[in-house]
Amino acid sequence: GIVGVFGYGGGIVGRYSDMPEKFPGVQHFHTIRVAQPASKYYSSDNLRALMTLWEKHGSGVTNFHGSTGDIILLGTKTENLEPFFWDLTHELGQDLGGSGSNLRTPACCLGSSRCEWSCYDTQEVCYQLTLKYQDEIHRPAFPYKFKFKFSGCPNDCVAAIARSDISVIGTWRDEIRIDQAAVKEYVAGNYPANGGAHSGRDWGKFDLQKEVIDICPTQCMWLEGDELKIDDKECTRCMHCINVMPRALRPGAEQGASILIGAKAPILEGAQMSTLIIPFMKISKDDEYEDLIELIEKVWDWWMEIGKNRERVGETMQRVGLPTFIKVMEIDPIPQMIKEPRSNPYVFWNEEEVPGGFARDIDEFRARHKA
Repeated sequence: GIVGVFGYGGGIVGRYSDMPEKFPGVQHFHTIRVAQPASKYYSSDNLRALMTLWEKHGSGVTNFHGSTGDIILLGTKTENLEPFFWDLTHELGQDLGGSGSNLRTPACCLGSSRCEWSCYDTQEVCYQLTLKYQDEIHRPAFPYKFKFKFSGCPNDCVAAIARSDISVIGTWRDEIRIDQAAVKEYVAGNYPANGGAHSGRDWGKFDLQKEVIDICPTQCMWLEGDELKIDDKECTRCMHCINVMPRALRPGAEQGASILIGAKAPILEGAQMSTLIIPFMKISKDDEYEDLIELIEKVWDWWMEIGKNRERVGETMQRVGLPTFIKVMEIDPIPQMIKEPRSNPYVFWNEEEVPGGFARDIDEFRARHKA
């Protein structure tokens, strides 16, 4: 960066006026990114202290929050950066966020603190990985920026699947839990659908067939008499049925997360969503998130060697091809990785996949294929 604080390569975004003589008040107008608390929970005291600090050292103009999640403090002079940083870290116990070609400030949804659907503790894993990767957040060493975001369930309330290089999305791998008595109450109209979110709309009586079963993307639900049935092997975890009937349906009890890789905004190439790489991974503080950390660092090692300048990991995956990426990651392919049915008429085999390899005895071949 053009400007920064001592020892940090990120966190300060340099801003200068093109006409300093005409507008001396904004000759310098640097932006500071401050790491937000997990799930963006603040106390009134903390907010007041932040505003007091920014009135002292900056313009007082803020943005809560930037796209990545950081607290954005807009407008200060170069000479104020070090005093502000000292007060922020020593008085408030807060740190700068990420900027530049590094790990951006990790972000998470409300998770288990407020949401009954959360399948793992998003706040805890976000906090622990933020602490673990301080160097990667503050000292740019990557080809371009890298983000991970943590959503507790497939509703994905931090839009990780659309925005982050590694998305950790809460899921389950057993059966959706069904309360058949509650299903009957929804059908009878005694419970409001969608948790009462649409109570101001007169859409008529709740229709289970029309509003849940017919909308299921994999058509894995049906009624047998007055009982709701689900073929969980076909369920794609879209959460629609659970959102519509929260008192009747719950995520399964065997919970963890799906790991998706490669989302990004349109920088070099167009915008792209992330690709499902690992359908289910246990996310537990008990093993210090060992499996997740191993995957993250494996991706980093590969990307830092192969990635071009200003190329997000999703673009590197796109350039070398998904088959190459999952082979390097030592992951078996799954149907969810297929973008579309085969449109290429050619099939390519690796030598180890062909019985006898690629070597052939020409005389033996000609004997079998005589003119």
